[in-house]
Parts: sequence; C-alpha cells; structure tokens
Amino acid sequence: MTDIAALLGSDADSLLNHTCQGVPRDSLHLPGPDFIDRVMADSDRSPAVLRNMQSFFNHGRLAGTGYLSLLPVDQGIEHSAGASFAPNPRYFDPANIVELALEGGCNGVASTLGVLSSVARRYAHKIPMMLKLNHNETLSHPAIYDQTLFADVDQAHDMGCVAVGATIYFGSHESRRQIMEISEAFERAHQLGMVTVLWAYLRNPAFKQDGTDYHVSADLTSQANHMAATLKADIVKQKLPENNGGYRAVGFGHTHDNVYSELTTDHPIDLARYQVANCFMGRAGLINSGGGSKGHSDLGEAVRTAVINKRAGGMGLISGRKAFQKPMQEGVELLHAIQDVYLSTDVMVA
Repeated sequence: MTDIAALLGSDADSLLNHTCQGVPRDSLHLPGPDFIDRVMADSDRSPAVLRNMQSFFNHGRLAGTGYLSLLPVDQGIEHSAGASFAPNPRYFDPANIVELALEGGCNGVASTLGVLSSVARRYAHKIPMMLKLNHNETLSHPAIYDQTLFADVDQAHDMGCVAVGATIYFGSHESRRQIMEISEAFERAHQLGMVTVLWAYLRNPAFKQDGTDYHVSADLTSQANHMAATLKADIVKQKLPENNGGYRAVGFGHTHDNVYSELTTDHPIDLARYQVANCFMGRAGLINSGGGSKGHSDLGEAVRTAVINKRAGGMGLISGRKAFQKPMQEGVELLHAIQDVYLSTDVMVA
C-alpha cells in the first residue's frame, strides 16, 4: 500500500487529522457500499440507471467501497492530440487508453465518441465506459470558449456505454444554451438507463480579480455544483477549491456571510466540504479532477487531492493527464496510489 503520510509530507497532520465543524460529517449522504440502496433509491432514477451506477461501483480495485477512480481522456480535443499524447505517443491508439484504465484498476473510462467507438466491441463488456458528449475544441482561431456537442446520447447507448458526461461553462455568455442542451441530453440518458456526469466548470474573465483566479474559489465552484445537481447530474466533476470569496471579489451574484464565517474556513478540506454540501449534501457524488501533469510532483499531488476529496465526503477522483502522460507502468502506479487513499481505513471522513 502507498505510504500516504510520507507523500503528504509536512501537510500530513493537518490533512489527516482535521475535523470539519461548519458542515458536520453526520449531515452528509456519504459514499459507501450501500450508496444506491441508501441514497439513490430515494430518487426518480430508473432501475436501469441504478444498475449502471452499480456497474461503476462493482469494477476495479475500489469495487464494493462506493468510491470511484475514473480515467478521463478527452484532452485530444480539449487540448489537442499533440499536446496531450506527444509525451507518450502510445496513447494516440485508443486501445491503450482503455488498457491503462484496466491495468490501473479504474472503475471506468471516459473519452470521446471516436476513441470509444473505435474499440467498443473489444472493451464495452470489460470496463464501464462513459461517453463525453461535448467539447471545447481549440483549432478555431481566434480562440472561442464554448462547449459544442460532438455526439448524442443514443450513440453512447448503442456502443454500450453505462454513462454520459458533459461540460457546462457556468458563468459564460454561452452557459444558458449549454444548460438547455445538457438538460435535454441528461433526460434522454436517464430514459435509456445511463448515468449522468457533469463537468461543472466556471468560465468568465471577470472571475479573475487582482491576480487571483476565482474560477477555483469554493463559493463559486459550489454554486456550479448546485446547478449541476439541479440538472440531475448523478455525479458532479469539479476542480478542487484553491481559494474562497469569489462572489465578494467579483462583486456580482448572491451569497451570505455565513458561507465564510460559519460554513467554511481556509482549510482545504473545509472548502471541499462546502462543495459536497452543494451537491445536495452528497446525494450527487462529488469527484474532483486530478489536474494537469507537472512531472515529478504528480504522485504527491494526486494523493493529496484524493485525501482532501475523501475526507471532505467526496466520491472519488477522475485523473487523466497525470496518468497517461507517463509510461504505462508509472501511470498504473499513480492510479493505484489514488485508489489506496480510498482503500485506507486510516483516511476517514473528517
């Protein structure tokens, strides 16, 4: 097993022994082996949706825990294939993407229409697949920042996917259209029995103020989470918060003093706990993103993010570039280290 405390270094005591006070643990619907019976069974989700959610929970090294370790590889469109795969050209071949998820013990793999459809007959019965429906392509010049549908829900269903994923850039000028598109797509996915996963990201130049990027503030990202859950996302993907007070800095929208004085502190677990609270107190599972690859520090950063997510009450981690931009064995080891956090009985919900 991974030496979690050693990888956390000087932050180990603070991260492993913190107790959340503002939003206490017993107010949450926490992940666990019985999550579907205990939480999702209250919802209007069909038996087929519950079965497909259970297929995620039953796969990989985290099978039976109620936690998720997912491999997302949609960066060939989001960041360009060259920028994504040149560090490790074997992943230009979609089969190797799925093989990494299998070897890495992931609960599932998420990717694009082309990637998954090209190998679906070989792998759809071996690992749960999630089709990412929309993307922000970066070949158009000058750059635009919008999420465009590349696929429809029926295509995902026909190739054997158990879930669909999508991104909404909340706060952008295009967000209202994206909300309508993805609301319709998620309703169709639920009709077909598939799980829905929303990348609830923020995008607006005004969210950067005086050198601070509030796209990763706890209060603004949490509101994006709340809207994602309102759109009936079964799982919400969100970046880990790095600061707070976005509403106040931007000077727009609505918040409350209690958010900052009672419900959160500056501790990273408290900030992530507020994200979980806005996912209907955990009824929609929060998975945090692993972020980009920085090289030698990736393993420690991935374990740190997993510890914060788990202790905050989150459902897992969705980490791509830190794993696939390395030789496969190193990528497998990083994914296993993330999973070891969720398997560890020493890392408890704060």
